[in-house]
Amino acid sequence: MTSRDAGETAWVLDPVLQVPHVLAAVLLTRDGLATGYTDRLSQASAERVAAITSTVQGACRAAAAAFADRERAEVRQVVIESDHGYVLIVPTDHGTCVAAYGDPEVRLDLLAHRVHSQVARLGEKAMAAAPRGSDGGAPA
Repeated sequence: MTSRDAGETAWVLDPVLQVPHVLAAVLLTRDGLATGYTDRLSQASAERVAAITSTVQGACRAAAAAFADRERAEVRQVVIESDHGYVLIVPTDHGTCVAAYGDPEVRLDLLAHRVHSQVARLGEKAMAAAPRGSDGGAPA
């Protein structure tokens, strides 16, 4: 299995698929746009997963803030357990998110470790990107 967008997102998603029993993964923006997804998902399914994942993250941020009696809360991860398996959602600090799905046999600790490692790599890559000037080019 490989990422459908082999150029920009395969390096993020393919290592997640190497965890035994992981079936699919999606890279998405915080506002719910799929920017990459694995072969097991169609484009329509990946877009649906991205939209739902974005909504789930928003609800979890609101719940965490409410329980803490705060106005805001940032979520580090969301785990959904169902009779079909597990969904792990991990946001990044720069507005993207990795969501992965494993069957009931997946080792959640290994999945979480791999997804968090990939999220850290995403952050490193974002920090290493050269800043752009207002005209879209390199700063003066």
